[in-house]
Amino acid sequence: MDRLFDSAIVRTPSNSYTQCISTNPDKGNIDIQLARKQHHTYVSILKENGIKVVELPPCETYPDSVFMQDPAVLGIGRSIIGRFGEVSRRGEQLELISELKELSLLKDSDTLEIQSPGTVEGGDIMITDRKELFVGQSSRTNSEGIEQLRRTFHDLKVVGVKTEQMHLLCGCSYLSESTMIITPDLVNPLNFPGMRYVKLGREDGYASDAMYLGNHRVLIPSGYPNASEKLREAGYYPVEVDVSEFHKGDGGVTCLSSPIYNVL
Repeated sequence: MDRLFDSAIVRTPSNSYTQCISTNPDKGNIDIQLARKQHHTYVSILKENGIKVVELPPCETYPDSVFMQDPAVLGIGRSIIGRFGEVSRRGEQLELISELKELSLLKDSDTLEIQSPGTVEGGDIMITDRKELFVGQSSRTNSEGIEQLRRTFHDLKVVGVKTEQMHLLCGCSYLSESTMIITPDLVNPLNFPGMRYVKLGREDGYASDAMYLGNHRVLIPSGYPNASEKLREAGYYPVEVDVSEFHKGDGGVTCLSSPIYNVL
């Protein structure tokens, strides 16, 4: 399999999800029952593509906790426990640490915990199979956090990428074979030398938050036919999923799971 992970962790949306942090004007219209149905479909797609999914229970204390990508970046050899730039989410990672240790998915000896004043959120980290780690310097991840990553991961080239997006992955995602899907109006392709690009227009930018499922299959949000067509032209097969209720919470396809990367 040519994807970067074979297992992922997800968390069922809590009742409190309607109180999540979001700039989307439709936030007040979040339908929690529909969100749970969409989440179930999302998980089913991962499983249908041979991905082992560990499902965690809802965490009512933290409304944004369904967005599992942010508190940590997990690997089969080592992991990163972030420190939220969004203050209201701090503490959420402690809940996750406890659950991962109970499941024997986290070892202290192989874990980097970002320390104050550093901040790192998983949505800013783009993993590749090229010994490169791209990290968005955003409102959620700061330069000190990036430096802590750089000091720890000596075997990887850690590249900081300044972005005006909430997270780097709001505007780009790594697919396979040195290929990215990217919205140039949101993230400058020049930050990623040596890559090939599936380029989207700003109107399709939400679809550039995509997940590579392996075998040239790419999970994207439904409703973006131009993005689907461009993926096909580049030799990929788009798999669409309705995540409208998570879009309302400023989340995308990658936000809903925490892969356990084979390359970390």
